[in-house]
Amino acid sequence: MACSVRPRRSVLYMPGSNVRALEKGRNLPADGLILDLEDAVAPQAKHTARAQVMDAVAQGGYGKREIYIRTNGLNTPWGYDDIVAAAKSGADAILLPKVESADTVHRVADLIAGEGAHADMTLWCMMETPLGILHAEQIAAAPRMGGFVMGTSDLAKDLHCAHTRDRLPMVTSLTLCLLAARAHGLAILDGVYLDLADEEGFAYACRQAVDFGFDGKTLIHPKTIAKANELFAPSQDQLAWSRRIIAAHARADAEGSGVVVIEGRLVENLHVVAAKRMVSLAEMIDDMATGTD
Repeated sequence: MACSVRPRRSVLYMPGSNVRALEKGRNLPADGLILDLEDAVAPQAKHTARAQVMDAVAQGGYGKREIYIRTNGLNTPWGYDDIVAAAKSGADAILLPKVESADTVHRVADLIAGEGAHADMTLWCMMETPLGILHAEQIAAAPRMGGFVMGTSDLAKDLHCAHTRDRLPMVTSLTLCLLAARAHGLAILDGVYLDLADEEGFAYACRQAVDFGFDGKTLIHPKTIAKANELFAPSQDQLAWSRRIIAAHARADAEGSGVVVIEGRLVENLHVVAAKRMVSLAEMIDDMATGTD
């Protein structure tokens, strides 16, 4: 299942055990919310968190934000019931933790189909273990797949690597997942930035993720939403150039030419496809901001 094109600049983790956070999410300018039943919830609060998340999704009020429910793994005492509940919730997606094989996705896809999950519900996978990274292509090809979320904190732990500014120790893992996602038409979100006091470092990480090709960044605090939205959105210069080459190429195409040169740059259809995607994304961002349907 190829993933839809939509704004995913900022996707914020929200602990399912925190009712106030679930309520606050309805008014935050994030493009998406991950309602978390896994890492953010203590074992003794798992059942309560599940009930609260399902109630919150049922109540609605999240507007056009994309809603993901991160369940516990199938190999945990809570995973099966989490997935069954999420399948019936009406959320946009289920986010599966620590996926290491396509078999996991197949099992969950069969499970939620049997539970009546709507046809558009997608499965997203946390890519956060060495084995998962090595199996990224097979996982991306599994049914109902919508995208990958990089779990860089767990990955760094398993790789025994450092969290450096340029993330060189994780570049191989990041790009393998990017290749697999794009090969199968999936979205992909970058991992979280842990130092909330380091605003410059966060901005650097976002710019790097944009350069790599990520659709957006997962976040752990609302104060980082605005910067992520800014840096992952098309700039005014990019939009002006995109609209220019779309118009120029259309004129050339009408005259029987498949290429056109603008300011010394050769523009072909492949550039027009990318430009149209950028303009469409910008229009959807504006639509989200105005709250229109």
